Amino acid sequence: MAKVMTVRGQVDSKELGFTLTHEHLSLDFHHFYVAPPSGLELYVNKKITLQNVGYVRQYPYSSAYNVNFEDDDTHDAVLKDVMQYKACGGNTIVENTSHGINRNLKLLYNISEACNVHIVAGTGHYVQAVQPDSVTHMTIEEMGDLYTKEILFGAQVDTTANETNVIKCGMIGEVGSSWPITSFEKKAIQATGETQSVLNCPVTFHPGRDKDAPSEIVRLYLEAGGKADKCVMSHLDRTILDHDDLLEFAKLGTYCQFDLFGTECSYYQLNNCGYMPSDEQRLQSVVHMINEGYEDRVLMSHDIHTKHRLTHFGGHGYSHILTNILMRLSLKGIDIKTVDNITIKNPARWLEMKI
Repeated sequence: MAKVMTVRGQVDSKELGFTLTHEHLSLDFHHFYVAPPSGLELYVNKKITLQNVGYVRQYPYSSAYNVNFEDDDTHDAVLKDVMQYKACGGNTIVENTSHGINRNLKLLYNISEACNVHIVAGTGHYVQAVQPDSVTHMTIEEMGDLYTKEILFGAQVDTTANETNVIKCGMIGEVGSSWPITSFEKKAIQATGETQSVLNCPVTFHPGRDKDAPSEIVRLYLEAGGKADKCVMSHLDRTILDHDDLLEFAKLGTYCQFDLFGTECSYYQLNNCGYMPSDEQRLQSVVHMINEGYEDRVLMSHDIHTKHRLTHFGGHGYSHILTNILMRLSLKGIDIKTVDNITIKNPARWLEMKI
């Protein structure tokens, strides 16, 4: 029987329930700090309050406090939000923090225990810019060996008091690349494809901020032996904005993930020549994919990775899709069976491994 590997062990894929396929519960994001516009330093260089949260929402990467997503303030707020997610009907979270941005397996296990939520951890490497030289010099074989070991054998982690657990990864991802794709990032994609072909594990990719990036990643991945139907392409809602281009990409057979739900600021600091779509535009893309026959390829999530998107700091939290977005899909004529396919069946099928 096909199983899914969570941080607390194997579970039947039918037990996953409603699943968020791209989230972070802790990560080191300080590399992506962006200096604020002149004159706004006073408003963003402090903790988040009612007096400055509007500025932080507009310039989220200009607040050093906001991009610190691994301190105690963050972890306390994340725990409360995951509890709320469970109360609203959520059951599984795929945590996409990989090597280079400080994955925290101990925290994932403890939150899973405290909230009774399935959490799937990832292996793999994020973009080259966050990697030390010792990592960028790794060979494809060394990368693949690491991914295989973390999936098959896991790592011993001290979790709760007087307890050590072996925590295994349930996927490879998020595997990050910039644009143009660097030589290190190409190696990581190729190692992912080779490992996937052997283990038949799920994988997920973070593309650079260019509409051609997703297709180039998939080309490298497929050439290395990876299977399209076990692959998720993340962040398509900020990467491929034209519906015709989106349908052309969908023909490659990967899962198409719209994972920035809740981000409602059109100015995109990490790509200031482009823009960040709204939830309404994301919904239009999802509905278009459904109407064109790609219902079984669509995934949805939030990619929460800064404080201001947690409810404690005035944000929407991990329950946003459940409480705000599914209702809007219904208003657009999408029936409950289709919603269940996208939020329950598609994630389960992607995450299944015969292990």
